[in-house]
Amino acid sequence: MKPAQPVQLSLWDDTVSLSTPAVGNAPPQALDQGLRFRPAGPWHVATPHPSSLHPSWLGKQAPGNVSGEQPLAASELSAVTPLTAQTSPLVAPHQLHTPAPQECHPVLGLPWFRHPMAEREIRLSKAVVSYEIKRARRRSIGMVVGVEGLSVRAPKWVSPQDIESALRAKERWICTKLVEQRERAHKQMSARIEWREGAVVPYMGEQLIIVLDARVQGAELAPRAPSAEPALPGVPTRTLHLGLPEHAEPEQIRDAVQSWLQREAHAFFVDRVAHFAPQLGVAVKQVKLSTAKTRWGSASVDGTIRLHWRLVHFSASVIDYVVAHELAHLREMNHSPRFWDVVRSVMPEFDSARDHLRHAVIPD
Repeated sequence: MKPAQPVQLSLWDDTVSLSTPAVGNAPPQALDQGLRFRPAGPWHVATPHPSSLHPSWLGKQAPGNVSGEQPLAASELSAVTPLTAQTSPLVAPHQLHTPAPQECHPVLGLPWFRHPMAEREIRLSKAVVSYEIKRARRRSIGMVVGVEGLSVRAPKWVSPQDIESALRAKERWICTKLVEQRERAHKQMSARIEWREGAVVPYMGEQLIIVLDARVQGAELAPRAPSAEPALPGVPTRTLHLGLPEHAEPEQIRDAVQSWLQREAHAFFVDRVAHFAPQLGVAVKQVKLSTAKTRWGSASVDGTIRLHWRLVHFSASVIDYVVAHELAHLREMNHSPRFWDVVRSVMPEFDSARDHLRHAVIPD
């Protein structure tokens, strides 16, 4: 008997995918509906071509929908995956490395979102969108908004006019996601760290100044200096001393800092898991660091908790929320109301931490 395939379950529904059968008159088979936290994309949506819809499909749930989602509607076909997950990840944003393209259309003077592999162009609302088209053996028109822009996946027999009609039907969704991608790219660019002496690195909700000192063994965090006045928010007051010479290469500085951050992260995560696990009545087998590109953390039914080491950039309350979230999955491997009741039992006020993660930008 094959093990159940993991389903991605996390914070909110920005990703929807749907596949329709290649033959026959059965309703479309549900693939995935994650309550995903992926503000950096890519976001997916698929719309069946009108000619592929059978009247009996409208207003019915896809087979395998056992999670109590609302019935499918013709205008907004979404799907869910049966809850047979062995793991339940909390999804994190991608790190962006692609700068925003030219932002103003040279002819129309409107905001311009141009995919590097764009084949066609369309005006949606008050913006111009140049998009990529990929032809495939499928019976739905799919749209993906990612780092590079809008990509459309369509059956080979669908006309360009049909594609444009589908894009206009999703006009608001597409434009919203494209704007979010561009804003996030700008934030990511501003959050980049220039790895040198004097650079500032976020750690546990505060800022550390990097100091190169060859006399130090490894890395040492200087204690807080006694002060009669509290530090101003966002103003660095602590230093991280690295045992490197003044002429150290940026890569050496980056590697030394990130190695120290990972050691600090693991120690803190283990401590917080030990704090919350007894309160939730769950047994944890082990706590591992993660470097996944799309998840803040995940929980497996065998009791393994994985937490992204970059959580160490955030405050303790944000880390506590992710820890509590993943431990709660050891009792409820879903995001049902029962699951949120479990999280709330140890973190009654988790909304602010969740919102912080939703808009978080990872420094690079």
